[in-house]
Amino acid sequence: MVHVQFDPAARQALTNAAVEAKARKTLTWQQIADAAGLSAAFTTAAVLGQHALPEQSARAVADLLGLGEETVELLQAVPTRGSIPGGIPTDPTIYRFYEIVQIYGTTLKALVPEQFGDGIISAINFKLDVKKVADPEGGERAVITLDGKYLPTKPF
Repeated sequence: MVHVQFDPAARQALTNAAVEAKARKTLTWQQIADAAGLSAAFTTAAVLGQHALPEQSARAVADLLGLGEETVELLQAVPTRGSIPGGIPTDPTIYRFYEIVQIYGTTLKALVPEQFGDGIISAINFKLDVKKVADPEGGERAVITLDGKYLPTKPF
């Protein structure tokens, strides 16, 4: 049975405990994802309170992090999504994505309908990938792939 979590406080407490356990056990997000049997992006988002995990994945994550049975149930609950409360984000990494949307949001709004028609890119039927690649000019680059299903607007 699907359960819905209405009060984000319990999920936030779980997130804090999970991140502390991850640090204490010196685990990476990839190691946690491997235990869950899911992608690093989805598993990380789930542990940080943005997705529900399937039962087997929830149990594997709770066991790996040494968290209790109540954690298994809460990791399966549909969360109250949205993790950036109030205003412009101040964390530099998160702010850069805000900045990207500020700069390229209107460009995306112009290009997506031109190529697909009136609709949206889903954040539910969605994949995210982050890779580090060498920069030919020296240093490293971040390649971030946002892969969302296109959902056309349907007249009714």
